[in-house]
Amino acid sequence: MKDFVCLSGLPRTGSTLLTSILSQNPEIHSEGNSAVCQLMWDMYNSCLNRASEQLKACHRENTIHDLISQIPTIYYKDFENKIIIDKCRSWTIQENTNILKKYINANIKIIVLERSITDIVKSFARLYAENKKDINLNVFFQPMSEPIMRSISGLTYAKTEASKTEASKSGTNQQYLFISYDELVKNPKETIQQIYSFCGWEPFEHRFTNVVVKYPEDDKVYGLKGHHEIRPKVEKKENNVKIPDEILKKCEIIDSLLGYLPRSK
Repeated sequence: MKDFVCLSGLPRTGSTLLTSILSQNPEIHSEGNSAVCQLMWDMYNSCLNRASEQLKACHRENTIHDLISQIPTIYYKDFENKIIIDKCRSWTIQENTNILKKYINANIKIIVLERSITDIVKSFARLYAENKKDINLNVFFQPMSEPIMRSISGLTYAKTEASKTEASKSGTNQQYLFISYDELVKNPKETIQQIYSFCGWEPFEHRFTNVVVKYPEDDKVYGLKGHHEIRPKVEKKENNVKIPDEILKKCEIIDSLLGYLPRSK
């Protein structure tokens, strides 16, 4: 298996920008939202449930590991890059992280992107407005719903696990690297260097202007034009979209619980 690194975290946190920057390195393949996590989860559950009887009857229990562990290799078989960065918000969900550890690498590296929920909701609000689509922003706060609440659950699990590692003073096997959107757009060079150090890669000189999406996603599938577009220059763009006070309050409560600094009024 190639060097397999996961990219996860919250939505609207610059993952498309980050994968586009990292893809400048010819040794790295990093594309859009990946199906690998879902495929591994489906195969795992099939082997343990619907296909378990046949596997046991034919003494094929040992085949289970091969079926699950080879999915990333098959998925990326057309790419010769030494490093694969697989992007999926669900990697930080506990059950999926456990599958990674069991079938891919016990010390798997996971880069986790984060951002204040206030900014995330405002980013979605602007995206929907640009697409001339109405949305009730309350939908984002349904328990364990996509794309925000379930991702928060994964982020919380990852931070809990990371704190255990720090408490045990075994930082040499650090599994998670947390990157904020603000860090990425304000200090892209330092952020990329931090990622390289975390993953143990050989240095590479990246550019932060004329950035292009090497493997663009078809946003028509998501029904949101511009969902994965990026600006060619890495910089922060202010979002002055107004959201209802009721929604803002919900965002601020979650931000407080997650430890994000309150926005200046």
